[in-house]
Amino acid sequence: MRYKDVFSIIGPSMVGPSSSHTAGAVRLGLTARAIFGGTPEEAEIALYGSFAATGRGHGTDLALVAGILGFGPDDERIKDAFRHAEEAGVALSFRTAHRPNVHPNTAAIVLRGGGREDSVTGCSHGGGNIAITEVNRFEVKFSADYPTLLVFHDDRPSMIAEIAVILGTAGVNIGYMEVDRMSRNGSALTVLELDQEPGAEVIGSISGLRGVRRVCVVPLVRRA
Repeated sequence: MRYKDVFSIIGPSMVGPSSSHTAGAVRLGLTARAIFGGTPEEAEIALYGSFAATGRGHGTDLALVAGILGFGPDDERIKDAFRHAEEAGVALSFRTAHRPNVHPNTAAIVLRGGGREDSVTGCSHGGGNIAITEVNRFEVKFSADYPTLLVFHDDRPSMIAEIAVILGTAGVNIGYMEVDRMSRNGSALTVLELDQEPGAEVIGSISGLRGVRRVCVVPLVRRA
């Protein structure tokens, strides 16, 4: 087996008893926060499988909320995340859920505020590693181990090429890319894992493309 880094062997530096139930859960919350663009007014969290069965004992609920608030996996405030959420005016709700063939450490996070709503589903694989599998009903797959660009856009010819040209011209290398669309010529989401975080000018250029509805940047979400 080839290990990507030292965290795959010894695990992350973190607050909490479990890298999958705590550190990974924080990173799921951080990723959802990045996609939403800040602290929400309301967070609705559904827990699946092992997250639902043993999550409270492992602090998974606290960890998810901590990430949503912007706390890292080694932040001492994790244990008081509910209090910090109340102070920040974030309304929280949890529920258990079931879905066939879902990873046992899965959470579905819905964030609301300012008239907007984003839903993010992901799972924790252990060692602080995560995979985001769904964003706003689009099926995706990214790890948040790299700066990640999410472009919500109309499905039209040359859109992907135009995005790639902007990134290439700015010297930003694409490590991985995938596209999901609701229907032909309908709404689409392009996810690009990058070797470096794109600057504001790059984001502005992509946002200005015809048919682009929204651009989100998920910065490198460190395991510790």
